Amino acid sequence: MSSSFDYTSWGPAAQPMKSARKKLLQVPASPGAVFEDVQSGWVGAVIRTEKSGGMHIMVLEDRRGKTKSFQLGFGFLVDGEPVEAIAPVATAKAPASSTQRTASGSVKVAGARARVARASRIWVEGKHDAELVEKVWGDDLRLEGIVVEPLGGIDDLVAAVRVFQPGPQRKLGVLVDHLVPHSKESRIAAEAMSLPGAAGNVLLVGHPYVDVWQVIKPKALGIAEWPTIPRNIEWKRGILQAFGWPSADQADIAQGWQRLLSKVNSYADLEPTLLARIEEVIDFLTTEVS
Repeated sequence: MSSSFDYTSWGPAAQPMKSARKKLLQVPASPGAVFEDVQSGWVGAVIRTEKSGGMHIMVLEDRRGKTKSFQLGFGFLVDGEPVEAIAPVATAKAPASSTQRTASGSVKVAGARARVARASRIWVEGKHDAELVEKVWGDDLRLEGIVVEPLGGIDDLVAAVRVFQPGPQRKLGVLVDHLVPHSKESRIAAEAMSLPGAAGNVLLVGHPYVDVWQVIKPKALGIAEWPTIPRNIEWKRGILQAFGWPSADQADIAQGWQRLLSKVNSYADLEPTLLARIEEVIDFLTTEVS
């Protein structure tokens, strides 16, 4: 489902290149080494080096499998520290079969450390949403320096956005459960997007399911479809009862969620509707001004 609240935006302005002509740590551009280009913010792992027009070039591949070439030398960070990228002593190509993937399906960057957190954030409605996003996209988010925070519900979204004060350097991506036309969620979303600074700096997306539990494919749980719960029964408790699991209190709900979450091993276990929305939010928060 494509939300009517998807807004186009731009990323923070590219940071000026720091003066790096002092003696810096020299880091060989060996396959798998992770560099961040200071000027563009591009983060990626070296997949090869080559000579072109008398220059020594390294090709970096980001988490989405996109590649970009950079001239070796100054203007790079490794683990947040300025370094000089130099030619590797010996270049060895890794076998194609060695390429690993994260749970989200993106290219796994071997040996990468978490990037310093950006001011931008991903907000989700609750703890369960945050745990699901972390399980599938956690590696990607740490590499990009993106923090996921649970809101504790959508009712206070407008006030939270107002306090956050979004801007080009402080962007927000918000994932809303049950974002369908004419719903309470859609009205709150529209009000939040009308706040000063929201246009272009807040991306509000959603999925049509009653709760984030339902974005897990029935096949991953070994069932044909999610049970239909009568409106007079609290949805999560009704689901647990339909599965024959304890449902008396909040502890039972928490345990039931962990049983469901344990069945999620990768993006393939989730509905495409959610996959597209999360990838859209990550791109929105990490795309730099060109």
